[in-house]
Amino acid sequence: MSKPPRLTLPPAARAYRLATARGAFAVHEAGEPVRGTALLVPGFTGSKEDFIALLEPLAAAGYRAVAVDGRGQYETPGPREEAAYGLEELARDVLAQAEALGGGPLHLVGHSLGGLISRAAVLRDAAPFASLTLMSSGPAAIAQEQQARTKLLVAALEALREDMPAVWAAMRAQDAPDSAADSPELTAFLRERWLATVPEQLIATGRVLISEPDRVAELAAVPLPKLVLSGVVDYAWPVPLMDEMAVRLAASRVVVEGAEHSPNAENPQVTAGALVGFWESARGR
Repeated sequence: MSKPPRLTLPPAARAYRLATARGAFAVHEAGEPVRGTALLVPGFTGSKEDFIALLEPLAAAGYRAVAVDGRGQYETPGPREEAAYGLEELARDVLAQAEALGGGPLHLVGHSLGGLISRAAVLRDAAPFASLTLMSSGPAAIAQEQQARTKLLVAALEALREDMPAVWAAMRAQDAPDSAADSPELTAFLRERWLATVPEQLIATGRVLISEPDRVAELAAVPLPKLVLSGVVDYAWPVPLMDEMAVRLAASRVVVEGAEHSPNAENPQVTAGALVGFWESARGR
């Protein structure tokens, strides 16, 4: 899961609920759309806070940055029905968010699972978007080792969906070496986010991660500027696989030094610079 480097919003940012035709979504927003708007879609077990360190640099570059909690994700409510969280349903939510954000160039950025959701949205209707960035997101299902871990998590959630604290405790015990350095504040936030996320959302989206087919050829046919961005190491999709995907998409490619699966949180300044550089180049196409 992504771990935000900070939890407080920068002074220029605000939290509110974005009203759309498909309901209201909790968002963090900063900046004015001088050059355009960025819609930032988080990944599995994530939330809008995963992009918190991108808000200021993107706003300073002249972009309105809007990070969203998806349906059933942290501070956006959702139903207790797995069918509500199918990939096409979540893609329709992204299109509704795009419509609600209004005119002007709109750049879609999807992190990890958010990349698969964003891809599905673009394949359904690319018209609202000026570009698509797939951040630490691959061509199909996640790597085999991660599929095994995700299957175990989905099975635990199916059995214990009414006891989310127990599933959280088991997860943290399994990831003890990775969580040892977490501050008390971050630990409390991660637990709160987990407990607030609808279990059916996690079950349905976990299944997406282990079953999504390769749709790169479909996406390559969409005439939209594309960027594939990742860290130097990735446990969900191997970096060479993302390199190959970028070639198949005829996409721009950026590897962020000092980052792994979450460059948005692990090296936000460089990540923001790469996004802005890509968006500016997309304007000239």
